[in-house]
Amino acid sequence: MAEKDYYNILGVDKKASDDEIKSAYRKLAKQYHPDALSGKSAAEKKTAEEKFKEISRAYDCLSDPQKKAQYDQFGSEEPMGGGNGGGGFWRSSGGGAGGFEDIFSNIFSSFSGGGRQNPNAALDGDDIQINVTLTFKEAAFGCKKEIPINRVESCPDCGGTGAKNSASVKTCPKCGGSGVMRHVVNTPFGQMATTKTCDQCAGRGKIIADPCKTCGGAGRVKKLRTINISVPAGIDNGQIMTYYNQGNVGVNGGRNGSVIVIVSVRPHKLFVRKGSDLYIDVPITMTQAALGCKIYIPTLESSVSYTIQEGAQTGQQFRIKGYGLKHFKKESRGDLYVKIIVEIPKNLSSKEKDALRNLESSLGSNQYPAQKAYMENIKEI
Repeated sequence: MAEKDYYNILGVDKKASDDEIKSAYRKLAKQYHPDALSGKSAAEKKTAEEKFKEISRAYDCLSDPQKKAQYDQFGSEEPMGGGNGGGGFWRSSGGGAGGFEDIFSNIFSSFSGGGRQNPNAALDGDDIQINVTLTFKEAAFGCKKEIPINRVESCPDCGGTGAKNSASVKTCPKCGGSGVMRHVVNTPFGQMATTKTCDQCAGRGKIIADPCKTCGGAGRVKKLRTINISVPAGIDNGQIMTYYNQGNVGVNGGRNGSVIVIVSVRPHKLFVRKGSDLYIDVPITMTQAALGCKIYIPTLESSVSYTIQEGAQTGQQFRIKGYGLKHFKKESRGDLYVKIIVEIPKNLSSKEKDALRNLESSLGSNQYPAQKAYMENIKEI
């Protein structure tokens, strides 16, 4: 079976940078992660689960320089490449080794608990994901926040080495500092050499005789830190801010992870947001609607006056330009849309009811154009 197009799966170009690949993966992983599918059907969850596995495999390949180079050249991330096409089932790795030796080496290595990954290779630190809840106004105008995080850092006392001092770091006597143990296996095809991670030094090639007391030899410690975030005006619910190099420390010289801030915005009691526009319902009395009036419309900053023409109807909407939210990362602003709601009085006294009946009897059909058109249309049915 042919390999799937990993670039297409992540939605990136083949010339995409490491950061672009990482950003695309984060976006898709968030979309298809099981935690985001609590309200979905079983079938939708199953489909999303498969998609999540697919994008994870694609990222695993494209984020690893060696796998990526292999994939770009041969269309496969597997070490032997090639597939089963006309060019043969295996390929040589250069000198005399390759082919079946590579295949059996992988097989025996998997049984012996070994592997081809270098334990001393640089590994990027994990990202830290936090959720920040903002008020409607904080999101509208922007704000600054101090956010506490638990972060893994290099041990300050040993500098990440895990040793109390450099003299306590010794070369592993079992593997001679290579970090791997070589094993020769007799097979029908001859002798096959396999390797596995040294169980005495865990593949590091060195043993710490006197570990650092602060980190216990791990080289890393967890610290409670505070990071300052700057929330831009106009940010919306669900948007993500990424602070690079602020996450957990990398291993063996790898890059630090990022702090990923997911924004939640509390709803407002009066305004409803749609993009950068705001919507508000304003109730007026029946008399105000009939006679017209001047009303004051609240905004996020102050209030503005607006004249309602006589004969206003429920649902009538007008726009006040420039009184919406600031467009995200732009200087322009959205608009405020106001919908009139004509409120009919309740709990009328007998005297008030009589007054309304007298008013009603004095009005003609031309003063109710919508009702007049409705009655005329009924006659045509």
